[in-house]
Amino acid sequence: FYIHIHLKKQKKYFAFCSSVYQLQQEAPRPKRITCPQEVSTGKCVFHGLISRERADEMLAGTEGAYLIRESQRQPGTYTLALRFGGQTLNYRLFYDGKHFVGEKRFESVHDLVTDGLITLYIETKAAEYIAKMTTNPIYQHLGYTSLLRDKITHRLNRTRCEPKKVTFQQDEKISPSPLSRRTTIKDGPEKHCNYEKIHNFKVHTFRGPHWCEYCANFMWGLIAQGVRCSDCGLNVHKQCSKLVPSDCQPDLRRIKKVFSCDLTTLVKAHNTPRPMVLDMCIKEIEHRGLKSEGLYRVSGFTEHIEDVRLAFDRDGEKADISANIYSDINIIAGALKLYLRDLPIPVIAYDVYSKFIQSAKITDPDTRLEAVHDGLLQLPPAHYETLRYLMTHLKRVTMYEKDNYMNSENLGIVFGPTLMRPPDLNTLTTLNDMRYQKLIVQLLIEHEDILF
Repeated sequence: FYIHIHLKKQKKYFAFCSSVYQLQQEAPRPKRITCPQEVSTGKCVFHGLISRERADEMLAGTEGAYLIRESQRQPGTYTLALRFGGQTLNYRLFYDGKHFVGEKRFESVHDLVTDGLITLYIETKAAEYIAKMTTNPIYQHLGYTSLLRDKITHRLNRTRCEPKKVTFQQDEKISPSPLSRRTTIKDGPEKHCNYEKIHNFKVHTFRGPHWCEYCANFMWGLIAQGVRCSDCGLNVHKQCSKLVPSDCQPDLRRIKKVFSCDLTTLVKAHNTPRPMVLDMCIKEIEHRGLKSEGLYRVSGFTEHIEDVRLAFDRDGEKADISANIYSDINIIAGALKLYLRDLPIPVIAYDVYSKFIQSAKITDPDTRLEAVHDGLLQLPPAHYETLRYLMTHLKRVTMYEKDNYMNSENLGIVFGPTLMRPPDLNTLTTLNDMRYQKLIVQLLIEHEDILF
C-alpha cells in the first residue's frame, strides 16, 4: 500500500516537473515597442524622457511588450518598462558591458526581457510548487540523494584505498616530559580525518533543458539558470546550492593542475590523505638529500623548479623527479616550497592564522604549546595531515644539522611565510608577523612528537 502511494506521488511529481518545462515554453515572448522619438546611445535604444503614465499607455494590452525610457526622476539613468500580468513593471536598467537589472548579465536587452518573462511566468503559475522545492521531503528521495549517491559510490569504489586516520596517540617511546601539561596535550582528543569538502559552485548557463541534481526540478531561464560545481560537476538551482551538504567528490577530469589547486580538492580527487607532491618530494629528499648543506635554504635553478611544477601538472603521480632527471636536490626542495607557497589557502589556513599568531605571543611555554595545539585541532583535516607529515620530515632534517646546518630555527625562517599568510595580505602585517610565523614553525618542529 505504502509503495503504491509512493509511486503515485512520484508519478504526480514528475508530471508536474515536466509541466514546469512546459511553462517555460508557454511564457510570453518579448515585443519591443518602437516610436519616432527613440534615441540611440550605442548601448541601447530608448524612448527619451517620457513619464511612467505614457509608458503604461504605450504598453497597454500587449503581454510581454517592453520599452526603455529615460528616467524623469534621475535624468541620465534608464528604466525598463515591461508589461506582464496586466500591469506595467518598471526596473532600473544598468550597463557595464552587458545589460542587467539584477545579478544576471545579458548581451542584449531582448535576452534580458526573455529571461525575465520566463521567470515571472513560472513564479506566477507555480509559486506554491517552487516554495516546496527544497522543503518537501519527497525531493530528498527523488532528487540529489538518489540521483547522485550511485555516481559517488561508483567513483569511490573505483579508486578506493585503505582508509587512513590521523590520530593523537600516546607514543610509548617518548620519554616523559618534565612538563605535565604537555602530557595532557598528548592524551587529548583524537584528530580524525573526515575529509569534507564544500562544493565550488559558480553561475552557469546550460544549453538545452537541465534539471537540478538536488531537488530534481527543471532549471528554468534563458541564461544562468543555476550553478555548477567546478570540481565535481554537480548542477543545482542557486537556492538549492545553499542546502547541498559538504560532500563534494572532485572529478580528476575537472582538476586541470596540481600546483595552485586547493589542498582538500586535490587529496579528495586522488583519494589520498596528503598531496602526492608532498609525499614524492619528501621521499626523494630523504632518500638522497638530508645531508645536503643548506637544505631548503639554498635555492635550485628557477627554470628547473618550473620544470618540476609542469611535470606534476602534466603527469601527476607519474612525474619523474629522480636523480636521473634532477641531480640537484635543491630543485626538488624548491619545488616542494613552491607547491606549498602556491596553495590558494595556505597549509595553516586563513581562518586560524590569527589564533596561531596570538599563540606565538604567549610568553609561558606550556600555555603557548597548548594554544598551538588548539589551533591545530581547528585546521581542515587535509591541512592538518599535510602539516603533520611535513613537520615529521623537518624534524628528521634537523637530526642531520651537523651536515646540512639546518636547525629548527633556520627551517622556521624558511617555512614560516610559506605555511602561513595573513588573510588581508597587508605588507605591514606580514612584516610584523614574520618573527611569530618563524616561531610557530620552530615550535611545531621541536615538539612534533607531542603536538601531532
